[in-house]
Amino acid sequence: MQFSIITLFGELMQPFFETGLIKRAIEKKIINIDLIDLRDFGTGKHRRVDDYPYGTSTGMILMGEPLKNALKSIKKRNKYVLFTSPAGVKLNQSLIENNLAKQKHLVIIAGRYKSIDQRFIDKYVDLEVSVGDYVLQGGEIPAMIIVESVSRFVEGFLGDIDSAENDSFSKGILDCPRYTRPRIFEKLKVPEVLLSGNHKKIEEYEEQESLRLTLKRRPDLLENLDLTKRQKEIIYRLTLEEKNGKAEP
Repeated sequence: MQFSIITLFGELMQPFFETGLIKRAIEKKIINIDLIDLRDFGTGKHRRVDDYPYGTSTGMILMGEPLKNALKSIKKRNKYVLFTSPAGVKLNQSLIENNLAKQKHLVIIAGRYKSIDQRFIDKYVDLEVSVGDYVLQGGEIPAMIIVESVSRFVEGFLGDIDSAENDSFSKGILDCPRYTRPRIFEKLKVPEVLLSGNHKKIEEYEEQESLRLTLKRRPDLLENLDLTKRQKEIIYRLTLEEKNGKAEP
């Protein structure tokens, strides 16, 4: 998997790519990351990359010409160009699995200042992506989020692909609470069913607790989910429990 990131602040991102799973994946050539300094393609003596906006807006706009030249410097084919923008589609697990992780080469333009010239977006950007309804000083952190979230679905990045397929959101709902040793921590016990060795009961319990957590914290995730008959029954029971203020046996 190839990632090319066009940025003005590559030094901000470099430490991220030198740690943990990302570093290991780069060393094993599972993924490759190129940081492209937009300033290298600036115009004039001072390598200018931004200018004042037309209209009533304040702030500075990244110019189309340096961005175009930076993009054209990437010789590899099959480029899928992303622009990190508050106006973009919301980054979620479905977008990652069903689109971004299937691309061979992602080019990520890390926005800065007010925005980038709309004409460049119209001609060269395949998808604008937002990591949330808030504003950051630039697109470098969103770019790192995209790289890590997509890389998890590249074969060999994780030791066990199930680690990615069973994460929160992969099945459309939150993951259930998880526990480890010791069995008792601060007088709190691991749920007995998890110690039973009965895999069927454990799977049923984990599904129930995933739905319980999703219903409590992210009920919006359930609205467009194609629920099974069992999941509907669990949600109905959990809703009754919540209404009655107690858990049913």
